[in-house]
Amino acid sequence: MISWWTRILDFISPRLCVVCGRRLTPTERTLCGVCLFHLPRTDYHRKPLDNPMAQLFWHLAPVEKAAALFFFRPHSETAELVYRLKYHNRPDMGEDLGRIMASEMQLSDFFADIDVLLPVPLARKRLRQRGYNQSHQLALGISDVTRLPIVTKALRRKHFQQSQTVLNRLQRQDNVADTFILADDRPLRGRHVLLIDDVCTTGATLIACANALKAVDGIRISVLTLSFTKD
Repeated sequence: MISWWTRILDFISPRLCVVCGRRLTPTERTLCGVCLFHLPRTDYHRKPLDNPMAQLFWHLAPVEKAAALFFFRPHSETAELVYRLKYHNRPDMGEDLGRIMASEMQLSDFFADIDVLLPVPLARKRLRQRGYNQSHQLALGISDVTRLPIVTKALRRKHFQQSQTVLNRLQRQDNVADTFILADDRPLRGRHVLLIDDVCTTGATLIACANALKAVDGIRISVLTLSFTKD
């Protein structure tokens, strides 16, 4: 149910679609229905054990399944979506997009064997600069739909390294090697952990996370991101 208060606020200060700028209806969040429909889906959650994203981790990290909702291309609508989430002070977008991810992927039972959500941590410096962790905001939205718990203190990022944006695949792997530290393995023992991040390009950050986690007794690791960079 949409409250009258929400309708009044929308009338006074209309909410706009972050992609096309069209005015949102009271039932729409972040994206209008047209843009949401047209954004390019990967459908990797339908075949999470063997797809181009899952193959990035083969022989490099103990990742069971991997999926992303959208394809990412530079200067595309999806790129604008990620850019606004990360750099325009829009933590609310993360929650909205997390709900969309979970709602679409639940239909294929992607979350059926997952026990906990673990957002990829930010370095303290970057967290202070941005004010929030976009991966944690995505996890909040996913948790709202799936009711899966979120673990935030098990994995820690040691420092902020060079931005991954301009690096090639090997440089990205070197840039994040040994960046993550297992701080508390108790919430992860014997659990199937789903790592959450915003973009997967070469998988370097997620590989580093998975390798930091693999020593946990009985752990299983899978990966979910908002978008996946397509060549």
